[in-house]
Amino acid sequence: MTGQTAGPAERPDAHVTVEQVVRAQLAKALGGVRGMLEAAVPTIGFTASWLITRDLKLALGISVGLAVVLLVARVVQRSTTQFVLNSLFGIGIAAIFALRSGEARDAFLPGVIYNGAYGAVLLLTVVVGWPLVGFLVGSVTGDPTAWHRDRALTRLCSRLTLILAIPCLLRVAVQYPLWVGDHVALLGTAKIVMGWPLQLAALGAMAYLLGRNHTPTADPEAAGKLLSREALEIQPKLQPRD
Repeated sequence: MTGQTAGPAERPDAHVTVEQVVRAQLAKALGGVRGMLEAAVPTIGFTASWLITRDLKLALGISVGLAVVLLVARVVQRSTTQFVLNSLFGIGIAAIFALRSGEARDAFLPGVIYNGAYGAVLLLTVVVGWPLVGFLVGSVTGDPTAWHRDRALTRLCSRLTLILAIPCLLRVAVQYPLWVGDHVALLGTAKIVMGWPLQLAALGAMAYLLGRNHTPTADPEAAGKLLSREALEIQPKLQPRD
């Protein structure tokens, strides 16, 4: 036997913290900076082009075109198309609402409904003691509820879930009155300002919380399953930068 020292992925129970576990899984689910931008670019394209041209069909065409370009880039690079396809799905729903009524404001209605429903679900999961982020943490293990046995991990997941809920609730509070009043220009501006910038601000707050790495996990063996080599490699994506 040689005196080789096991690496972090081979000794997952060494100095494992709650923050490490959650940061690794959030990075994997969000796809890093590129994944978030791919989800935002088509929406920005639609909003900006409609504000300039006031042509609903042209704005939708530009939005779809941007998403297709991003999709082709992913296919050429043979990387995951998940986040671009998610964006295309959202564009499709928005187009159905807008083209059906003929009103540009209705392209934003699915987003208002989604944010209202998603924000309410996030809050509800915290209230009942099963924060949604916890299921993200446990999504790669055979036991998706094992994280709930760790009180420190559950508390952290509750805080992170609340941080995710704040942008959703803010969007509804601002955009719904604008939709009711048919203030499309203001609605489009709010869509841009409160879209990915607000989401990145929330993720920045999450990264700050997760970057402290000081909460020991009560179940290092389960944490080790989450901190696989792949997860460890993508952790820096959500770490705060100087």
